[in-house]
Amino acid sequence: MTKLGVYKNIIEGIMTIILVCIFPFSFSLKIKLFILYFIVMHLAGRYRGKAMLVWDELKLLMLGYFAYILSSYLLLDYNPISWSMCGWLALYLLIHAFCNLIVARYTHVIFWNQLKKNVLIIGAGHTAQQLYQTCKTNRYSLLNVKGFIDCNNDPYLKNVHQEIIEQEQPIYPLKELEKVIQDQNIETVLIAIPEMNRSDQKKIIDRIIDKVETIKYLPRTEGLVTFNTRIDDFDGQLMISTAESVITNTERVFKRFIDICAGLAGMIVLAPLTLYVRHLNRKQGDRDPIFFKQTRIGEDGKEFTIYKFRTMVPNAEKILDELMEKDENIRKEYQENKKLRNDPRITKAGAFLRKTSLDEFPQFINVFKGDMSLIGPRPYLPREIPDMGDYYADVVSSKPGITGMWQTHGRSEVNFEQRLELDEYYYRNWSLWLDMTLLIRTVKQVLGNDEGAM
Repeated sequence: MTKLGVYKNIIEGIMTIILVCIFPFSFSLKIKLFILYFIVMHLAGRYRGKAMLVWDELKLLMLGYFAYILSSYLLLDYNPISWSMCGWLALYLLIHAFCNLIVARYTHVIFWNQLKKNVLIIGAGHTAQQLYQTCKTNRYSLLNVKGFIDCNNDPYLKNVHQEIIEQEQPIYPLKELEKVIQDQNIETVLIAIPEMNRSDQKKIIDRIIDKVETIKYLPRTEGLVTFNTRIDDFDGQLMISTAESVITNTERVFKRFIDICAGLAGMIVLAPLTLYVRHLNRKQGDRDPIFFKQTRIGEDGKEFTIYKFRTMVPNAEKILDELMEKDENIRKEYQENKKLRNDPRITKAGAFLRKTSLDEFPQFINVFKGDMSLIGPRPYLPREIPDMGDYYADVVSSKPGITGMWQTHGRSEVNFEQRLELDEYYYRNWSLWLDMTLLIRTVKQVLGNDEGAM
């Protein structure tokens, strides 16, 4: 059990005692509910320190409470059956789960200084920066980055040639590695150079393995490893078994059911929203049609018509061609990112719609029709197919979504290649749980909360 696990045990123990005492349960049932809770949560693995993100904790909570609810009702005396006691138990479980969500949400924040781990990142390139941003915004991981290590031009490492970029924390040369660990009281080292070969990686690990509690590294997977990957002990040999996520018929039906419900709900909101957008456009002197239709690539490469609120001036495609012909910088930017950061074609009302993501709402029509899903890859344009390369087959294996990996992991900050990588990741690692986490992250972004902050 980790130090965080001890804190949670104490807090949740006090919470459980208070709640079972409030409800009109028999003394023996109170004792059983108290003991049962900790048995179930320990079996679920909530106190082993495996949860690195809030989504991991939520998943463990859901699994634990599912077992706790079933087990709790088995404790009742059903001879004769007491419906009032069943109701009291349901209320107890509901309040207990709500209180536990609050505990899980704020324990890391309240006890941050006592629980945080000082971290040193080996590497100072783009991967290291991305890892740092995740640690910084995701307080749930309890990783407090104190600095970076530049491995370039070191005589002991022959195959490390990183593009060093400016970081918010100090960058130290590799020769000062042991000194930095001692001076900064480093407990965890993260190796963020996926391209580093095994020989160089082993040299670094051998130098610090006795000086820190934990060493983690980002492997060079090249798409071979997914979350279905399993590490096996094959008679003393490390064997990695990998497989892509395969959506079952049951999961497909459930996903479609969610899409239909979401599509209906979205279209109900769409009606008054359309009147508001019409009013907004008229206020800006824009009397052109408020809806925009465009051909996009769907599942299995089939084309469909996507619906959006129009955020650009009419004939935007023609204007784009003229802009690219006149300005070489605009042409290069669009060819690289498939969009313009400061697009002159966007209307004033359109800028507001895009900022609030309201321009996407008509896509609920596509979701209801079955052209799209609530969660999925980005709906790409037919003209982008040549630029998609080897990613194309994976991306079109799923229905495109209103939101997905790209929208929740960078949005306008990622280029076209990175968007494809994120969409490929979604296909290879799909699960209903991944859909749920992406949906929650989308809601948080729309409401303006910091990405991943805890």
